[in-house]
Amino acid sequence: MSSAAAGWLQLALLVAALAACYIPVGNYMAHIFTTDKHWRVERGLYKLIGIDPSADQKWRSYLRSMLAFSAVSVVFLYGFERLQHYLLLSLGMANVPPALAWNTAASFVTNTNWQNYSGESTMGYLVQMAGLAVQNFLSAAVGIVVAIALVRGFIRSRTDKLGNFWVDVTRITIRYLIPLAIVGGLILMASGVIDNFSSYHTVTTVSGAHQTIVGGPVASQEVIKDAGNNGGGFFNANSSHPFESPNPFTNWFEIFLLLLTAFALPRTFGKMVKDNRQGYALVAVMVVIWLAAVGGISFFEAQGAGIAPQLAHGAMEGKNVAFGTPGSSLFAASTTVTSTGSVNSFHDSFTAFGGGIALFDIALGEIAPGGVGAGLYGILVLAMVTVFVAGLMVGRTPEYVGKKIRPAEMKYAALYFLTIPTITLAAAGLSIALKTPQASILNPGPHGLTEIMYAFASEANNNGSAFAGLTTNTPWYNTLGGIVMLLGRFAPEIFALGLAGSLARQQPVPASAGTLDTRTPLFVGMLVGVILILVGLTYFPALALGPFAEGLH
Repeated sequence: MSSAAAGWLQLALLVAALAACYIPVGNYMAHIFTTDKHWRVERGLYKLIGIDPSADQKWRSYLRSMLAFSAVSVVFLYGFERLQHYLLLSLGMANVPPALAWNTAASFVTNTNWQNYSGESTMGYLVQMAGLAVQNFLSAAVGIVVAIALVRGFIRSRTDKLGNFWVDVTRITIRYLIPLAIVGGLILMASGVIDNFSSYHTVTTVSGAHQTIVGGPVASQEVIKDAGNNGGGFFNANSSHPFESPNPFTNWFEIFLLLLTAFALPRTFGKMVKDNRQGYALVAVMVVIWLAAVGGISFFEAQGAGIAPQLAHGAMEGKNVAFGTPGSSLFAASTTVTSTGSVNSFHDSFTAFGGGIALFDIALGEIAPGGVGAGLYGILVLAMVTVFVAGLMVGRTPEYVGKKIRPAEMKYAALYFLTIPTITLAAAGLSIALKTPQASILNPGPHGLTEIMYAFASEANNNGSAFAGLTTNTPWYNTLGGIVMLLGRFAPEIFALGLAGSLARQQPVPASAGTLDTRTPLFVGMLVGVILILVGLTYFPALALGPFAEGLH
């Protein structure tokens, strides 16, 4: 089978698998958040931490609980890293330096999983499992419950109560994320991904050189790394490492995992608002943008444009030959339109336009389908912006899913959308302008600018993937990067919860002859257009000076 045919087959099977899971997975998550029944283990946890599961929280209380939970998580993970050398299963690893520990703690708690370190030579097994992997579950859970809180803003009226944060986090973790990780982990282990507590072994190769063979509990963490849209690899080479993804099936399965939950959440939205066509409209927007990203990256990587020695076989530098250009392009597009950050090839080695599309995917704001939860609340905010624009065109107060989009809602939406570009461009501008961070740029010119933009866009949008060629394990990038990740995660969530509270206080309004039907292909096209125009106007100068300038050189 030719490489192109194999690529088409992978994509077709992926679309079919995701389509088959859309309804059952989406319905199941809707059930998790709407049932009144508590599992016994959940009741035990509520009693242990002193939570009344029947008590709803106002949006400000919900927000305070989320921020306090995340702040404690940062402190705990930071302390875990700083004390690593004294813990069990440390493998003799030294304590993580303060700036790097801060960056890593902020990274994993915000679901970014940006890694300024090599996992196999920096983190022991206990820190990987009880520190990093735990946050892979909890950060994913936080993203999902914020999205659910926003959905409740649409279905509730004359109240600003959005549910109970502690109940929501407990339920999605115990009832969905943990079972998914167990089943997926067994599949990966059966497919050749390692999972052990073996010590590192040094062996002598046939040429007489010495090589260290690394073990570790990999498969058990690989599933939540992808399914939770985290992306932080057990190994520095991430999913291009044969112990994390040894064959084309595991490559395909990991792509499926990183898309599954984010693509199913629009169904959860449709089910909870009792209009499944609303979910179909949102997932259609996500699919259109995702497929465009897959097609664009695949096209440019297959051409190998700009890399003369590889023109005949595509741009294979930086790619695992077991996956080839199609498998690498599909993974790159899928990991950058979500907030996963997991990679099976190095995006810095992509062609100028292939890497540029990956950067544009991240700049979209992780909404197609975006991170688990983050993608849903992000696209809901942009859907409201689209309805508002349409309302201006016909001179009517815009409505979305039975709620009016008033100036108060638009202020929250505007703040939500403007936050990430402000953080990204300000951090990138400072790093380019100041002398100390300039020293980390190993590739001058347009490619160096792209590396800087990609780094901060990835951190602010909680993606976590990176271009090589930029030395980021420095005090400047560790400290600033941690701040960027925290602001990029929690500022939009603050505005999303504020928006949810504002919507929940409203009385639902019935649809009228002048109400824009947000379930039609027309609305899908309008929403895609608004997304592309907003992102294009915001980031076009940086894209023009970076990947466009390099690609057209």
